[in-house]
Amino acid sequence: MDNNILIVNNLGKTYQTINEEIKAVDNFSLSLKDGELLSIVGPSGCGKSTILSILCGLETDYDGSIKLSDGKTLGYMLQQDSLFEWLTILDNCLLGLKINHTLDNNTKQYVINLLNTYGLKDFINSYPSCLSGGMRQRVALIRTLATKPDILLLDEPFSALDSQSRLAVSDDVYRIIKKEHKSAIMVTHDLAEAISFSDRVIVLSERPCHIKNIHTINLTNASTPIKNRECKEFNNYYNLIWKELDFHV
Repeated sequence: MDNNILIVNNLGKTYQTINEEIKAVDNFSLSLKDGELLSIVGPSGCGKSTILSILCGLETDYDGSIKLSDGKTLGYMLQQDSLFEWLTILDNCLLGLKINHTLDNNTKQYVINLLNTYGLKDFINSYPSCLSGGMRQRVALIRTLATKPDILLLDEPFSALDSQSRLAVSDDVYRIIKKEHKSAIMVTHDLAEAISFSDRVIVLSERPCHIKNIHTINLTNASTPIKNRECKEFNNYYNLIWKELDFHV
């Protein structure tokens, strides 16, 4: 697989209703390199989230092939934080380890270290109702990181936040992903978010979705998502990709 840790070939998905078949995804292919951040944009309802559902195993009936490098694993971060209000922040973050039967002193300490490192030290024994929306998303990411996945699948991870929090949390998540040396595939409706966050942006057609174009994002003095929006090339990418979309994203 060379430097690619994930290769998807000719992915297709058709849903069967009572009256007809609906093709959601058609001939979708991608490769993801180690440490790469990739975003997928496209019209509403075109099949972006369906692709993530297939990659993470929630959808098992599909055409095509998915190949992961040996030993590599996936972690799925949902659109909503889905924290359990009756569990402490620590217990929320330990859920995946409990489900996988991998919770021990070492894995628990790893999660505690993540919480301490990323600004949640004082909330480990608190409950989700005590947290802001941005902090809840940070907890959701740490819960995903707890099982040590190599690739993060992010489904509209900032969409539930107000615009100011969305920018701040996108910076937080970006820094955490980079510091933890993860790769990521993010689905988003926000074109500016995709460009500022990613190494590459995949543009999908309307349903049944197929790839219209793939843009490699090269920004002068690239930094974090907030700073990247100030780069001189940013508006050029925005205008170029906007024209390729079939509808408003």
